[in-house]
Amino acid sequence: MLLGGDAVNRSEHIGMMAAYNAWMNTRLYDAAKTLSAEALSEDRGAFFGSILGTLNHLVVADTIWLKRFASHPANHAALDPVRSQPSPSSLDQQLFTDIQSLSVHRQELDRIITTWAASITENELDHVLSYSNTKGVAAHRNFFSLLMHFFNHQTHHRGQATTLLSQAKVDVGVTDLLVLIPSDMNP
Repeated sequence: MLLGGDAVNRSEHIGMMAAYNAWMNTRLYDAAKTLSAEALSEDRGAFFGSILGTLNHLVVADTIWLKRFASHPANHAALDPVRSQPSPSSLDQQLFTDIQSLSVHRQELDRIITTWAASITENELDHVLSYSNTKGVAAHRNFFSLLMHFFNHQTHHRGQATTLLSQAKVDVGVTDLLVLIPSDMNP
């Protein structure tokens, strides 16, 4: 679901962010798969060490957030597969040691995110979601704002992964959200 026209609602924006997330992950993983296992695992001094470590972190963080979002009273059925997954033990947990297995899991997560995003309604976005962070500290925050954080976090770490790939002489190509925003010929 892409944005265009005069009025844009928040649920449409969430749909666009989910589409962008899936599109960029496909590009990122296609680029990463051109490197050897050693190059992917090489510590490059990033927050999560390697390219593989950074990509694992994104899966871990997405899983943690999706499990939190699954507690929303709307009880979105699209999140059922995530509800049954084990919770990651830490933000730097290496869930997968090879790019192929990680890629398969990433594609499944992106399918879940895209399907779920399409089911979110405007009136669900003002809910205050209660959850505990990874240290057990309780939090109560606006659901829409948390969704914006979720997508921003993905973009942040994909940017790091893109930089690491660039340093390894792999070009990911165009990464701008702008590519998915339709041109509006009626300004």
